[in-house]
Amino acid sequence: MKTIGLACDHAGYELKEFVKEVLTSRSIGFKDFGTHSANSCDYADFAHPLADAIEKGELYPGIAICGSGNGINITLNKHQGIRAALCWEKELAGLARAHNDANILVMPARFISKEEATDIIDAFLTTTFEGGRHQKRIEKIPL
Repeated sequence: MKTIGLACDHAGYELKEFVKEVLTSRSIGFKDFGTHSANSCDYADFAHPLADAIEKGELYPGIAICGSGNGINITLNKHQGIRAALCWEKELAGLARAHNDANILVMPARFISKEEATDIIDAFLTTTFEGGRHQKRIEKIPL
């Protein structure tokens, strides 16, 4: 696994800091694109650099967080090489990897606990893409 990229806005800051603790405890490297405080900010300022790094192959995978998860997810998915998946339970995270080959996990900070976030991260990081019938679907995504 390459270094994981992290990004969030102010609403996701506290959960992102927790995610860093989880990754550190597992000796998983990460690069934090910000934000670096709970001060109000715009998720796009951090989503775009994360997406660029994933597209360039510098990092893999990514984890992004905002209040609902929607704003940062929409922004990430504007990038052609990104398949960001909004997941609020571990089963969704597993399916995002297995069926959609998601390369960025997005979590809604205001709607999940730290325990749920840990389970979601575990599912995302340990599930592999199944390929097969799902591969042709993935190939149809880019415009």
